[in-house]
Amino acid sequence: MRQVRFIVLVTALSCFWGLAQSQKDIDREDALKSIVKVNSYFMEKYSDYTATSNVGRVRPSNIWTRGVYYEGLMALYSILPKEEYYRYAYDWAAFHKWGYRDGTVTRNADDYCAGQTYIDLYRLNQEPVCIRKVRANLDMLVNTPQNDDWWWIDAIQMGMPVFAKLGATLNEPKYWDKMWDMYEYCRNQMAGKGLYNAEDDLWWRDGDFIPPYKEPNGEDCYWSRGNGWVYAALVRVLSEIPADEKHYKDYVEDFMAMTKALVKCQRNDGYWNVSLHDPKNYGGKEVTGTSLFVYGMAWGINNGLLPKDEYLPIITKAWNSITKDCIHENGFLGYVQGTGKEPKDGQPVKYDSMPDFEDYGIGCFLLAGVEVYKIK
Repeated sequence: MRQVRFIVLVTALSCFWGLAQSQKDIDREDALKSIVKVNSYFMEKYSDYTATSNVGRVRPSNIWTRGVYYEGLMALYSILPKEEYYRYAYDWAAFHKWGYRDGTVTRNADDYCAGQTYIDLYRLNQEPVCIRKVRANLDMLVNTPQNDDWWWIDAIQMGMPVFAKLGATLNEPKYWDKMWDMYEYCRNQMAGKGLYNAEDDLWWRDGDFIPPYKEPNGEDCYWSRGNGWVYAALVRVLSEIPADEKHYKDYVEDFMAMTKALVKCQRNDGYWNVSLHDPKNYGGKEVTGTSLFVYGMAWGINNGLLPKDEYLPIITKAWNSITKDCIHENGFLGYVQGTGKEPKDGQPVKYDSMPDFEDYGIGCFLLAGVEVYKIK
């Protein structure tokens, strides 16, 4: 009996110690070291930024997965402006001639995601070539009546910030108007009822997941990373448009509603499950969704939308868990779910499992880390 009590005590102390570790204050310098380490791993392994990927089929290196990585890299450059970061981004963009996989006629947000980085580079060097094709592509979208291109919620993050950034760069509200039309269609009309469920303040990934589709436990399917994409897009849009833009308050309302819904889904160890309302459907640690939620909440604190005393403990628990559990000695990032659209895709998600694409997971992590670093 004494031995049983001892084992129970040791277990309880271990749990307490793990919780205490995850709730320690965030060390900003350690956060910066972590993101630099992970980014260095990626830049060294993928030093040939021109190389195609060959997962199932050949894809160029300017598709959405790499575009998300460069979003993170440009965020890192904003707080640590190393020339090697700028050159790595600039040379990649120049190799692709500042264009997209299917050219300026593409309506696929996965293609024009790269435009976010092209615009960021233009802001640094003012070279017109950086945004000529971005502008041509968005003008085509503005000048045609379709608003239903974003039929899956990942597209909101891939495409929406391009409109926000170009509108701010050129002081052209027409891009913001079209951005709203496409966002509103996806939110409220896509697949007959819209992909946003106001009852839970979360998003179905696409029309395939609108009820009667259910998770094994009977709940709606809210995919973590998919909701993370929307959450990140709202952050990136609100960072660009002025407070008096006609739909600014609508975006803020969605951001705040999602924030409250996401807090309810956080695991005790700080992560979010890949299925937000069904912890047993491939439950476990997962970095991409968790990083995007950290990114959004940290940005909310930094921009005065979220009270620091309420949300910093939530962020701290998540961030400290990621940096403690997921980063290998060489900078490899574990617990990244591979590409897909639902909890079962890209499995298993483990510390040492290699996702089909490494780039977007690191991009999500960099975005989170930079905003965490900014918290004062």
